[in-house]
Amino acid sequence: MGSSASTPAPQPSPPPARKPSPPPAPKLEFDKPWRNFKWDQKDALKKCLEEFTPSNPDVKHIQILVVGQIGAGKSSFINSVNNAFEGRITTRALVNTAGADSTSFTKELQGYCITSGNKTLPYIFRDIMGLESEILAGADPDDIVKAVFGHLKDGYKFGNYDSLPEEDQKYNSNPNLSEQSFCLVYIVAADTVSMTDNKLIDKLKIIRHKISVKGIPQVIVMTKVDEACPLVKNDLRKIYTSKKIEEKMQLCSQKIGVPMCHIFPVKNCHKEIDTDNDTDVLILKALEQIVQVANDHLLNRCGH
Repeated sequence: MGSSASTPAPQPSPPPARKPSPPPAPKLEFDKPWRNFKWDQKDALKKCLEEFTPSNPDVKHIQILVVGQIGAGKSSFINSVNNAFEGRITTRALVNTAGADSTSFTKELQGYCITSGNKTLPYIFRDIMGLESEILAGADPDDIVKAVFGHLKDGYKFGNYDSLPEEDQKYNSNPNLSEQSFCLVYIVAADTVSMTDNKLIDKLKIIRHKISVKGIPQVIVMTKVDEACPLVKNDLRKIYTSKKIEEKMQLCSQKIGVPMCHIFPVKNCHKEIDTDNDTDVLILKALEQIVQVANDHLLNRCGH
């Protein structure tokens, strides 16, 4: 009998190929703050701002006009400024909680003074109708320019795109220094700045160009930083190490044309029932910078 062929021994399977390690997750923050900031300066800022006096004795209040997209937090910022001085949640300006997709809650020009206890401070914030991307919607850029120069009185109703006649009772044909705004503050939401419609940016650029001719300083207050960056949401003191916030500020600067040194990220009070020191100190620092550039412009206007 012939012998049968032997069956070859099974060969061991090659080891499975080793999967490459996933790349490390990108770091959310810088190793050190990209802007120096003192978190213990609240009391010093508050005292300095309470004792501030405009450089011209004929001007009793520094007027500051705030402008921004619907839902960006214009009215909330005004309230947050007042909260920082009062040490409690206040409601000077009524706030729209329906979000950026709704119509503007503010319909007319309204000035709000800032108080600290029984003292009225020398600042008036003027709130206006929110901007919208559509041409015939929201506040008219020309109306905003008129408001900056003091031609519109409190109570002026926005939304009428016909030119306001000079004989109208809400038109001020010859405003004095105290009736003019010395700084325009753009309120921009950090969580939506990348999605801001170019048509709305064009409106901001129109306003910026027309008031720059007269030397009106402009700053950006970037709100909703906690909604734009999870790092900051967990710890507000990470705001100046956050890569996301620095990126959002750079985008604001590029879109609107305001330099980084005039952009101030803040967190407005919106659901809290008590004030917070870290929130307050960011708000007060933004106000200090706004007041300084506004007062510098007042000095220039007076020829000093």
